[in-house]
Amino acid sequence: MKFFRVKPAKERKVVFLRKRWLAIPGALLCICALCLVTALPSYVSASTTERQLPIYCVQRDYKTCALSFDAAWGNEDTQTLIDIFDKYNVKVTFFVVGEWVDKYPESVKALADAGHEVMGHSNDHAHFNTLSADQIVEDINTCNDKIEKITGKRPTLFRPPFGEYDDHVITTVRGMGIEPIQWDVDSLDWKDYDAATITQRVTSSVGPGSIVLFHNAALHTPEALPDILEYLLGEGYEIVPISQLILDGEYGTDYTIDHTGRQCPVSS
Repeated sequence: MKFFRVKPAKERKVVFLRKRWLAIPGALLCICALCLVTALPSYVSASTTERQLPIYCVQRDYKTCALSFDAAWGNEDTQTLIDIFDKYNVKVTFFVVGEWVDKYPESVKALADAGHEVMGHSNDHAHFNTLSADQIVEDINTCNDKIEKITGKRPTLFRPPFGEYDDHVITTVRGMGIEPIQWDVDSLDWKDYDAATITQRVTSSVGPGSIVLFHNAALHTPEALPDILEYLLGEGYEIVPISQLILDGEYGTDYTIDHTGRQCPVSS
């Protein structure tokens, strides 16, 4: 049988104090480490967590903006839109789906002949977040081949269907030398809002460098456009195609895209 000596209370107190003092340096080290981590600048981990974004708008110091139209289904108002823009001497950007090109090649040619940009919006309006990089490349190239065959110009811009994207979509598109484009002003014309509502949504939100979203074949857009154009032109806005709005590195201009999707020049 083993016997254990019970330490006197005074001795137990000494042992307790010694253990407590030995624990203090470890606690201090933990506190210092925590303070160091929280004090580190955010850019330490930014490179591994930064989200890839398309261009939503552009930093501009003067009044300029771009109007864009997605064309995926109907075709009934294409010529009406062309006539409206001709009246106001305005050029815009159309993002067209490859299957729409198959159905309405004459409309694609009419848009290009009128001086409007015709860019890609996928071949069949698929959900690009579900596609592999190879599938994305094949889809975009299929659509762009169709556009180039009619217009003679290969698209340099792309709008993801449904406005959906993730890092691998944006990285893949830019890897093709194509710039992905979103918008910062949404007319919501596809909801069949009346012309006054569409006009109010656009005119109350537009600003220098804005990209406005409309849809071809939306019910009340042709009715709303004259008031929108007269407001913008009356306010001194220059309306240009998106390729003329964005910064593309010409003349040595570097740019970045901030967390809101605004494309900004990099100060030298």
